[in-house]
Amino acid sequence: MVMESDIVIVGGGLNGAALACALRHGPHSVVLVEPHPPVLATSPEGSEQWDPRVYAYSPGNVNWIKSLGGWGEPVRAQAVYRMRIHGDAGGLLDFDALDAGLPELAWIAENGRLQSALWRAMNDTPNLRVVTTPAEAITWGGDGRHTLRLADGSTLSTRLLVAADGANSWVRQQAGIGFVLEDYHHIGVVANFETEKPHRGAAWQWFRADGVLAYLPLPGNRISMVWSTPPEHADELRALAPDELARRVAEAGINGPHAHIRSLPPEGAPSPTWGGPASGRYALGELRCITPAAGFPLKRRLADEWVRPGLVLLGDTAHTVHPLAGQGVNLGFRDSRLLAEVLRSGGDPGEIGRLTAYAARRREDVVSMQFTTGGLRKLFGREESLIRTLRNQGMNFTDHFPPLSQALMHHAVL
Repeated sequence: MVMESDIVIVGGGLNGAALACALRHGPHSVVLVEPHPPVLATSPEGSEQWDPRVYAYSPGNVNWIKSLGGWGEPVRAQAVYRMRIHGDAGGLLDFDALDAGLPELAWIAENGRLQSALWRAMNDTPNLRVVTTPAEAITWGGDGRHTLRLADGSTLSTRLLVAADGANSWVRQQAGIGFVLEDYHHIGVVANFETEKPHRGAAWQWFRADGVLAYLPLPGNRISMVWSTPPEHADELRALAPDELARRVAEAGINGPHAHIRSLPPEGAPSPTWGGPASGRYALGELRCITPAAGFPLKRRLADEWVRPGLVLLGDTAHTVHPLAGQGVNLGFRDSRLLAEVLRSGGDPGEIGRLTAYAARRREDVVSMQFTTGGLRKLFGREESLIRTLRNQGMNFTDHFPPLSQALMHHAVL
């Protein structure tokens, strides 16, 4: 059986699902191929089941997802009103949404619940079909029309094939597209915790000798921890018992000399009185582990080609960045936003001119972010005393020069 479609999206993760939602009701017929559709989350708001995969989403992307109907049930989200970044020798950057005239700096939400919400938004759309049979082969047409052979023997013919199947993309491999790979030799260790003190919508980040530690606020007195650290330390963290892991993470998040919280909306729930003798020194007091630690290797990737006639690479399929700025998923959503805008006018979706223009507009944003995050990682990896002094002085200069710090904040909210 041969099925024809204007656009076929391979991969139903966040980027692929968001693009499918954005293209529904549009001028093209769309098929989303995802062999492992998400189990739609139905647990109540107060459920103690938390996804360790938690990401920061820019307000611009959240507004776009809202317009698609993908920011409702079952998403649990926490606004970030403030970001405190500590250097390793007294440096401090303090980003405050109120100081910049912004309602918030970012939103924090679980990957699984947002994916579920986007999939729910796809329902009952005449021009969008979902196929759960995996693809086994691709025939590349010289005229730009490509054909996927599915595991059940059926085929999908399309004018535009969108590869949204992740960093280890099967579609990219089938196309023979190579990529630049830089292994950071770090593991991103993630876990979620209950906190003794209310976070009041503040996120924290520490540049440390053993990597970069971040606290991302979750609804209620909870945080998600991301610790980008060498493999040996990552293995040690993942092997700890929950109580010991919580103690280590709390101890690593020590209050700086200016670590008071100011100018933040009040938190609804009172903080628990745990009363540990050392908890006053910790940014958020004592912690209790609510999800086991998991880890993933950190690598920078940049595909050699992003587009060909009838083919476009989307999100992590085309690029990945270091998570210290929390921008990987945001770059992918900005890919989906622009591609949907480009395709909205109708016509041949696989026409190479429009795809080339799309790639040119997106490449500057991605390469700039890769350069910034990679540069910061290398800068804070240097141990020379002069470099250490200069990088922390640079943080303090930026913190005391409002035009620069506010410009950085306004770029991050796109």
